[in-house]
Amino acid sequence: MIEISQRRGSYGSLTFNVLEYLALFAIVLMHEMGHALACRSVGGKADEIVLWPLGGVAYVAPPQRPGAMLWSIAAGPLVNVVLGVVFFGLRILGRIMGWAESMPDLTAFLIVLSYVNLLLLVFNLLPIYPLDGGQILRSLLWFVIGRARSMMVTVIIGFVGLPLWLLFAWWQHSVWLGIMGLFILANCWRGLQHARVLARAAKLPRRDGFQCPSCQAPPPIGAWWACTRCGTSFDTFETQAICPHCGARFEAARCLDCGELHPVSEWVIPPPPVG
Repeated sequence: MIEISQRRGSYGSLTFNVLEYLALFAIVLMHEMGHALACRSVGGKADEIVLWPLGGVAYVAPPQRPGAMLWSIAAGPLVNVVLGVVFFGLRILGRIMGWAESMPDLTAFLIVLSYVNLLLLVFNLLPIYPLDGGQILRSLLWFVIGRARSMMVTVIIGFVGLPLWLLFAWWQHSVWLGIMGLFILANCWRGLQHARVLARAAKLPRRDGFQCPSCQAPPPIGAWWACTRCGTSFDTFETQAICPHCGARFEAARCLDCGELHPVSEWVIPPPPVG
């Protein structure tokens, strides 16, 4: 309602103020749906989209592969690219049809949506984690330097860019940009901790003959799994998924790299065909 009242004089009719407000949420929603649909298309999970005053968040969990991650993240900005083409086409059509004279409110409405969509695209492509640009950069680096190092490099870039972000927020006297800066700081810190865990996991010796069905990572050797009945730590692939202390049997094992849970039988790498 604040946005509607502040832009009340932008149109001849208050209806377009309401439509502008709804259209902004629609653009954000379509952006987040792009993430969710792309994630599902590569076999990931995406069951929740949240819209809030700072924008929107699609909770996506793509398979832990650089290509799947890249597509799941890049699909959001690609939606804005498509919308930009649509808005540009409508503005060209408006010039041909003379909408500036016959429908000035509609013309102004399309101009505002074009610029807002472009602003969202540029904003999301900033190479600062966890914005889309930062996660796209991380996915591209993943192809070259691996999962753990790509996360570490991206987070460091986020920490370097954060002071510039906060300086811009102070210059603009924007409370929302300041809050977003704190959001970025919190996510960069979590990303740093996650990168450290990934770096330690990457150095662990791995077991031959098994791999995660989701991310294809071999399981680490050692007592990294805990019995839910007695709490004993054990190597589920060494003991055939049986707790050595209480004898409890576990039908599934969770991947320590991507967090996915799969039946132990699906972890076994089948022998190559003979002949």
